[in-house]
Amino acid sequence: MKIIVSKFGGSSMKDHEAMLRSAAISKRQNSFITLVSATYGTTDQLHLLIDYAVSQKWDECEKLLFKIKENHLNILSNLTDDHKTAQNLRELLNNLETLTKGVFLIGECSLKIKDRVVSFGERLSSLLYTEAMKMTWPEKEITLIDSRNVLKTDSTFGKGAPLVSEIKKQCNATFDKSGKIAYVGQGYIGSDMNGSTTTLGRGGSDYSAALFAEGVSADVLEIWTDVAGIATTDPRIVANASPINEISYDEAGEMAQYGAKILHPTTLVPAMREKIPVFVGSSYESDEKGTWIHQEVKEKPLIRAITKRSNQALLTVRTPKMLDAFGFMSRIFNIFTKHKISVDCITTSEISVAVSVDQSTLDHKELIDELSQIGSVATETGLSLVSLIGNQMLHTPGLGKRLFTSIEEVNTRMVCFGASPYNLNLLVKDEDSNLAISNLHKEFIG
Repeated sequence: MKIIVSKFGGSSMKDHEAMLRSAAISKRQNSFITLVSATYGTTDQLHLLIDYAVSQKWDECEKLLFKIKENHLNILSNLTDDHKTAQNLRELLNNLETLTKGVFLIGECSLKIKDRVVSFGERLSSLLYTEAMKMTWPEKEITLIDSRNVLKTDSTFGKGAPLVSEIKKQCNATFDKSGKIAYVGQGYIGSDMNGSTTTLGRGGSDYSAALFAEGVSADVLEIWTDVAGIATTDPRIVANASPINEISYDEAGEMAQYGAKILHPTTLVPAMREKIPVFVGSSYESDEKGTWIHQEVKEKPLIRAITKRSNQALLTVRTPKMLDAFGFMSRIFNIFTKHKISVDCITTSEISVAVSVDQSTLDHKELIDELSQIGSVATETGLSLVSLIGNQMLHTPGLGKRLFTSIEEVNTRMVCFGASPYNLNLLVKDEDSNLAISNLHKEFIG
């Protein structure tokens, strides 16, 4: 049997019609395991619910709990009148309310409790989606599993680190590969070795699907969203952005890392370890070609795609003591490591080091204070990181001339090139970023 793991995002769980449409895809693809996100907007509501409870706003909590309850019961009423399913759904909703009351009474919420609260989104949606699958695929035995029993992580609540060997062990113990059963589970959530609920962090549903695919040695991993695959750039910026039929792991990984919204940056890592092909398609337009991600691809254009990451800042540490000295780079990056701050692009001169970071990093007072002990710290905000993703950039004469001629109207604050043959990064002002992308797309992609 060909083993296919499918994952559907929140927009594919929006209402009963979306669930039935997604279930039809699971049936058509003969999905062995289908993982689902929370219904559209529910995870945001659960985070807001926690904020209201901690802030002692119980009236707001009740209103939000009612909205969540009403939405899920409405979907249920359009899928089934099964008494047992209704009872299970109400039990989950009651448990959510009880947990919220506990947070309200204490007036605080640890990361451990927060993971338990937000896990209800996927637990509710997967219960409903199981009913959609039973309606759509009556000839198949549909089994709902609790992903927390399979996806084992460490105890870093809020962003658990997967325990890969333990996940494989649980997969072997959980899934029957005879082909008689189709499984439904939850994306995003797992548990530590003590059984406490954990999550993989925001955007972690795709990652969890890849970990399941790795755990069962899947033949294909499918990611179903609300857009028909990966495009050469954001169609909202360039109207004639083209769909990409095929892309390599390396290119797709760079795209995810530098701003493409379709994939979470860590999604491809488990798939790459097992060399599992990944398909990205739209549950709303399931007949469209979508995008295949493979280890090797036939066509390797110079520039495959252009991405943008907004809300960036440039942070520069400058000191004359760096001149003909050693150890300063180590001291600087040890500070970033200490505070768990990710740096994207780096340039250096004899007496300064400049790095691009998310703009929110500048609010980290301790980080700035410690860097200031090494040298003077200057910051610039209102920037965007524009990334060209492609192949053989390091070995293509004339690339720089074509690039800078096409964006001669744009002031480039930083260029980062040479560390990877798959990307070239430009830091520009936010207001210039769309013009830069439009001109670069016209020059290199057409």
